[in-house]
Amino acid sequence: MSRPDKKLFLLDAYALIYRAHFAFTKTPRINSKGINTSVAFGFTNTLMEVLQKQKPTHIGVAFDTVAKTFRDEIFKEYKATRQETPEDIRSGIPIVKEIIRGFNIPILEMDGYEADDIIGTLAAQASKQGFEVYMMTPDKDFGQLVNDQVFLYKPAYMGNAVDVLGPKEVCEKWDIENVSQVIDILGLQGDTSDNIPGIPGFGPKTAATLLKQYGTVENIVAHAADLKGKQKELVTQFGDQAILSKRLATIITDVPVAFDENELAYKGPDAEKLKPIFNDLEFKSISARAFGEYMADVPRVAPKPAQLSMFGQPDEPVVAEVMTERKTLSSQTVQYTQLENEEQLQALMVKLKEQRHIALDTLSDDAPNFDFQWRAIAFAYRADEAFYFSIDTAEQATRAAKIVAPVLGDAQIGKVGHNLKAMILALKKNNVEVAGPLFDTMLAHYLIEPEASHDLPIICSQYLGYDLMETGSLKDRLCERVDQLVQLREKLKAELEQRRVSRLMSDTEMPLVYVLAQMEFEGVKVNTESLAKMSEELKIESDKVQHDIFQMAGSEFNIGSPKQLGDILFDKMKLIEKPKKTKSGQYATGEDILLTLAPKHEIAKRILDYREYEKLRSTYVDALPKMISKTDGRIHTDYRQAVAATGRLSSNNPNLQNIPIRTEKGRQIRKAFGPRNDEFLFMSADYSQIELRIAASFAKDQTMIDAFRNKRDIHTTTAAKVFKVDLDKVTPDMRRKAKEVNFGILYGSTAFGLSQNLGISRTEAAEIIQSYFTEFAAIKRYMDDSINMAREKEYVETILGRKRYLRDINSRNVTTRGFAERNAINAPIQGSAADIIKIAMVNIHRWIGKEKLKSKMTMQVHDELCFDVHKDEVEIVKTNIVNLMKYAVHLEVPMEVEVGVGLNWLEAH
Repeated sequence: MSRPDKKLFLLDAYALIYRAHFAFTKTPRINSKGINTSVAFGFTNTLMEVLQKQKPTHIGVAFDTVAKTFRDEIFKEYKATRQETPEDIRSGIPIVKEIIRGFNIPILEMDGYEADDIIGTLAAQASKQGFEVYMMTPDKDFGQLVNDQVFLYKPAYMGNAVDVLGPKEVCEKWDIENVSQVIDILGLQGDTSDNIPGIPGFGPKTAATLLKQYGTVENIVAHAADLKGKQKELVTQFGDQAILSKRLATIITDVPVAFDENELAYKGPDAEKLKPIFNDLEFKSISARAFGEYMADVPRVAPKPAQLSMFGQPDEPVVAEVMTERKTLSSQTVQYTQLENEEQLQALMVKLKEQRHIALDTLSDDAPNFDFQWRAIAFAYRADEAFYFSIDTAEQATRAAKIVAPVLGDAQIGKVGHNLKAMILALKKNNVEVAGPLFDTMLAHYLIEPEASHDLPIICSQYLGYDLMETGSLKDRLCERVDQLVQLREKLKAELEQRRVSRLMSDTEMPLVYVLAQMEFEGVKVNTESLAKMSEELKIESDKVQHDIFQMAGSEFNIGSPKQLGDILFDKMKLIEKPKKTKSGQYATGEDILLTLAPKHEIAKRILDYREYEKLRSTYVDALPKMISKTDGRIHTDYRQAVAATGRLSSNNPNLQNIPIRTEKGRQIRKAFGPRNDEFLFMSADYSQIELRIAASFAKDQTMIDAFRNKRDIHTTTAAKVFKVDLDKVTPDMRRKAKEVNFGILYGSTAFGLSQNLGISRTEAAEIIQSYFTEFAAIKRYMDDSINMAREKEYVETILGRKRYLRDINSRNVTTRGFAERNAINAPIQGSAADIIKIAMVNIHRWIGKEKLKSKMTMQVHDELCFDVHKDEVEIVKTNIVNLMKYAVHLEVPMEVEVGVGLNWLEAH
């Protein structure tokens, strides 16, 4: 039995911190010192609402640490797709922790375990001691831990009420019989936020239906033979992956931490600690609330309602969107129409033909590897009205495609959507070619706030004060999306113009959507026989290396276990006297440690070899064949425009950007990538040293400009200057050091970093850097000017005006400021390289289409473009691709493009 005088709140820190960040992305809180205080403000407001209104008797805040957990060990790609942590969050976390300590609230963290696990463990222990426990997080996964004494407390957001979920509410939400099945649902459908794969094509409805029949993931897999059709095929193929996903999604409740009632008892804030922090942050009202009558009462229990309102008394000034009354579908008068037949769809097309802009969205199933099928489409052309058409069969899809094709292919009608590339691909698979000006709300928001979340619900919430449905009929949800897209277009268009990135949007990012859709549609051929042979060779090499390691160690052990490896290297073999340790007390055995040991200790070198072989085999050689589409036998990566703040494209499923190039065995993987058939060859076109050329152009450094114009080796030229010798006296070692400096300087390399990379003393590294800045004074001037301009504007720009916001550039925290300063130097260069290759891709795509060539652009990897080039078109394609890439933009130095043609990627590169 729980007692009313024992009420424990356990807060999921990072979930609440991210929530605070996104609430203020549109209008961040900046104090008079120029510091972004949004994260600290949002988190503190939430914390105080809980303390004042819920009056917990006990409270703790759980954080993740940077240390790996068992989930990273069993699945290397766990959380791999998460975006880089925004700068505002990185700088805000230390402040948040100081505020928590100022409230005398314990910070709960432990290396090797996530905050979820700590919360789960303490919740289980506390409930057994009679506590009523509230796990405060927006993370739905916590539903697996709920019982009659443990509740999921979903905090209010953007004016929504708090949602408190017990077992009944969790089961209703997931359509399951008991809360333990939450992990089975996640095991089946996966979780994109944590990169948990699940079974491709399985959504919540499929998962819930199967669980009603079989109870658990394991039982579903055991009865795969009893299933029918596609379900049988998917469960048979991905059953082990579903079981692994369930394990990844399971919050463990046996972390080695003991619930301490006294430690977690809430004692009230410490004025001496908190007041200086609030004064520094300029949180006047928060400070008054914290030390006024609100906090004077002894904690007492509030009644436990199902819905609790939030934002009772906000600090000033609060973002307007947070406080205004929220709009939802139920609060609006709308007309969402389901088209019952193809005649009604045809009648809608007549109406759409008259419009200047239409919003649309498609729904496809989740089949992997480009094997998805088109299931529905929705249209809107004015607010509060939308139309939905469901597609049940392949034959119906074919007929619907013929009906919508004339409108969607009309170049005079603008198309509005969110992630339009996915929609274009779904239609292209059904022989519908989309044309006309595009307006993608995801990409518009990406240009406005590169480091924010670009999910449609968040954008609608921020710009329209509208909350999209989380559940409901497919018709209403798809109609609601296109309805809001119509209304978002003007709002985002105005902000693009205000931030002076509207041309970047219309002339580069939107045309690129068509380019990427075409490239993904084409895909690339992979030789499975070559990969199978490579897998066997790597396994033999890996086994041999493992044998050598065991021989050197004098015993067998798990090389993949950092703990066991550390014990062998440093306890048993005693390779060094004072080895580094992680926060958890284990010996550090990361790549950096092994690289320093490798020159003197053969076992360290062999361990690095073993890791390389195993990674190549598991991540690429064995994984790539599983990604081949049954539709056409090719691999279709997913290029994403709205991930990297620099403007660079990212590649997923598979990640082509990460295919190794530095090691011989890594390069061999490229041998498996070839042309589509015998009529084609593989062609690679790669920008040469583009970032150095951009840097020389921006800095107007005459020495570097002359070297590039006269086709002299830039690293040899740099070495001659830095080491003060003639060009013909430059040694390979000098050139190596100069190359490291050339690239390192652009990435903010320090004397310490350079010394580590080159294996030289810090003194020598400092002398090299000083000599570099003396000889290349223009580069130093560019770096200083970039930082100074960023301090004034709080952003930097690329050659096309792409902005990277650096709101921490004036931070008083040296580490935080230093990170922003390095971005001020590098972001314009990296971002301009991204701009240049994007322009080249758009121009190449248009040229290939205009000339009606058989050759196809198939891949983009960093500064390289790859093609299936028809044997009859090799010379014309080669000549024109080089020109279109070289002259994409004008620089002070000529851009050079290296082109190769061969039977596979390795030959061509």
